[in-house]
Amino acid sequence: MTYIQSGLQQTFEHKDFLHRITNRIKRSLELQEILAATVTELREILSTDRVKVYRFDMDGNGEVIAESIYNQRLPSLLGLHFPANDIPEESRQMYLLARQRTIVDVSSGRIGLSRLQCPETGKPLNEIDNFQYRRVDPCHLEYLKAMGVQSSLIVPIVDCDQQEESPKPRLWGLLVSHHSKPRTFLKREIRMVQQVADQLSLAIAVNNLLAQNRAEQKRGAIINRISILLNTVPEIQLSAALKETITALGGVGGRLHIQPTSQLYTWGDQPILPGESENNLLEKHSAWQNWITQCKHGNVLAIQDLYKQPQFEAIAPFFQSTRIRGILVIPLHYRQKCIGSLSIFRHEFDTEILWAGCGEENQRQRLPQFSFAAWREQKKEQALEWKPEETSLAEGLYHHFSIAIQQQLIYQKVKKMRLQVQRLNLNLKRKVQQQTAQLQKSLQYSVLLKQITDQIHSTLDLKSTLQTIVREIRKLLNTDRVLIYQFLENTEGEVIFEEVNGNWKSVLGMKAPSECFPDEYTHLYFRGRVRAINNTLATSLSPCHQEFLHNLQVQACLIVPIKMGAQLWGLLIAHNCHAPRNWHDDEIDLLQQLADQAAIAIQQAQLYEQSLATEAEATAKAAQLEQALCQLQQTQTQLIQTEKMSSLGQLVAGIAHEINNPVNFIYGNLSHVINYTQELLALLQLYQIHNPQPNEEVEAKADAIDLEFVVDDLPKILSSMQAGAERIQAIVLSLRNFSRLDQAEIKPVDLHEGIDNTLLILQHRLKPTAKFPGIKVIKDYGNLPLVECYAGEINQVFMNIIANAIDVLIDIRNSNTSYIRISTEVSTDKSRAVVCIADNGQGMSEEVKKRIFDPFFTTKPVGKGMGLGLAISYQTVVNKHGGKIECVSEIEKGTEFRLEIPLKQTVQSISEY
Repeated sequence: MTYIQSGLQQTFEHKDFLHRITNRIKRSLELQEILAATVTELREILSTDRVKVYRFDMDGNGEVIAESIYNQRLPSLLGLHFPANDIPEESRQMYLLARQRTIVDVSSGRIGLSRLQCPETGKPLNEIDNFQYRRVDPCHLEYLKAMGVQSSLIVPIVDCDQQEESPKPRLWGLLVSHHSKPRTFLKREIRMVQQVADQLSLAIAVNNLLAQNRAEQKRGAIINRISILLNTVPEIQLSAALKETITALGGVGGRLHIQPTSQLYTWGDQPILPGESENNLLEKHSAWQNWITQCKHGNVLAIQDLYKQPQFEAIAPFFQSTRIRGILVIPLHYRQKCIGSLSIFRHEFDTEILWAGCGEENQRQRLPQFSFAAWREQKKEQALEWKPEETSLAEGLYHHFSIAIQQQLIYQKVKKMRLQVQRLNLNLKRKVQQQTAQLQKSLQYSVLLKQITDQIHSTLDLKSTLQTIVREIRKLLNTDRVLIYQFLENTEGEVIFEEVNGNWKSVLGMKAPSECFPDEYTHLYFRGRVRAINNTLATSLSPCHQEFLHNLQVQACLIVPIKMGAQLWGLLIAHNCHAPRNWHDDEIDLLQQLADQAAIAIQQAQLYEQSLATEAEATAKAAQLEQALCQLQQTQTQLIQTEKMSSLGQLVAGIAHEINNPVNFIYGNLSHVINYTQELLALLQLYQIHNPQPNEEVEAKADAIDLEFVVDDLPKILSSMQAGAERIQAIVLSLRNFSRLDQAEIKPVDLHEGIDNTLLILQHRLKPTAKFPGIKVIKDYGNLPLVECYAGEINQVFMNIIANAIDVLIDIRNSNTSYIRISTEVSTDKSRAVVCIADNGQGMSEEVKKRIFDPFFTTKPVGKGMGLGLAISYQTVVNKHGGKIECVSEIEKGTEFRLEIPLKQTVQSISEY
């Protein structure tokens, strides 16, 4: 009865043990933790001296990765490697195909074998608890004796790759129990160990899936980070993307070559070419180009050892002075055209393996192992193989770099086109099946991060944001002091923000002594170092550093760098003053994330300051452009009018000259014609007196021509012709005086003469017609002296103003008498001639009056004016002559233009124009 109770008790213990293992596998995601706990509990359940987990490597060798030993009865094998020949290939196949379990009893020299399934068909067997015993190999017995083992139980651990469509099992490892004394393993114990091995197989499968999932997430995060760098505006961050790619692929250096522009981006260790220049690059070497040309679209070239590749013989000497041995090359294409290449370099490395005993390869398996003492094997200058996940990542980055480089090429061609700044989107990942306290803390951390992020997005007040960061961190971490330390120059700096709890001393504005913190510290923080000091007295710090922290009352501190791109801006530091403290990983992660947020806030504030400066500069440039445009319009207006007046003056002068010649001929001969006519008439009169009775034919002819009327009317016709010729001469003279082609220089001018000449030219528009009653001109001339001016241009001013007045008076068809009043006088200070030209038209509004002198502004219909007359008049009077021109007008009260022209022109006013 006692034996049955003992068996039931053991059965319950086994079930409870299996239940704990199952729960641990469900609760924990760390395989090593599961294995360590499992071997410990299994050894306690079995009451054996050692339980270990032996894992096979890809090369067939193995390693003990988990072990539990009772009271050091057996030597530890944890971390030691065993050669592949220690376990024969046929035994491995039986472990895999038949799921064979083995029990070895050293004292009896027997080995028991039990199979779970048929090795040929893979189908389960019925009698799985039966063991078949036979003599064990003597070499095997000596092997176990050398270990101090008298009995052993081995159960295979088989793993299936769940990612494959048809998963194939592989021998992952062995679950081994060793005892230093002979021992019999019961069937329920073997079943329990088998169930444990099955649970470990499940844990390994879950761990593999988790590892693959984490690898995919890491790969996606890497591609996302690099993609963000490659899509940054206004300029693609190719250097940063290259560095990120090299780091992600485990390289020590690399180069990005853009073939169309021969641009080269490098980072880290590089091959050494003699006299390397734009025309002498590694990528332009014929061997390299032939190699790239042969590569198909989208392929990645992974070279484990460049010195073993025949195609690299020509360029291998460039790498001999470096430790570079592995190369990963990503040829970049866009639409089947090679646009460059991305190369990642990897160092050679030295390996060190701890073997369980030292044995020669040719002696293995022929002679037993007599010692399992750790033997260290070292290999130098080994070439590391590129893993499939690394080449897969490189293939994933292929399209991103190809598209980014093509965009860069387009950007360089178009120039001035820049991409807008893009913000990085941080994806927060939650851990699965964490404890309630951890979830609550993570939620608090997330709330704080959101609060800081929202504040950064909602305000540009950097001081407020940084003060909020130190305040909230101190509250959340429940520390005594949190501060921000900013680096200034020469690695020196000071505390610029702090939050203190209680009566601990303030360190605001304090500077760290340079002798306590050498430059090496700054370089480490620049590389991303995070330093967690749990106890300042127990940590190996320099005496100066310990004294400095002691003076600040610090017993534990956590230091995180604040980096902005390639710049170490400062440090985010948490102090625990009342006691030492163990800093947890989630606290370190929180401080790192808040340091990143602080860097974003600082960068955002700097960008805002730069934008303000850029805006001010743009505003100033816009004002300059507006002024330049105004000057350009004025110059254009002046050029148009100058060309117009030049052409008009030449036309008027030419017409006047052509008219003047025949008119002078006619006018010069009219006096002779009058004399000849008077003499002929006197002769005719004498003939009538002396021959009063002419013959009938003469008398008939006299009646026919009405001789008496001709004698009376001919002198009148000649007098009218003379008056008309004189009128034509006066008009020609007015045209010549108006054009003033012979007076292009400044000289004294009679303004009254210019006004009269203008009125004479416009006389035909002033006269009444059948449909127009005419315009009356009222002259009120004062006593003006000669005025120094450009006569032709001043006459044009008169012409523009009077012609505009005539246009207004003609358009309104006023029933009252329309008039233009012209008055002149000398100003009260006797320095200016004042000319007023007024009309009794309809006037103009304030809006029109404000723009009356603007170039190209006109109120006339399309085709009747260009809007240049008054603008040019303003330029002529104000800018060129230093005078004034004003317009006084009201609706229904007419318009008056008042011109003031200096009597004497100064050299300064003329030169300025």
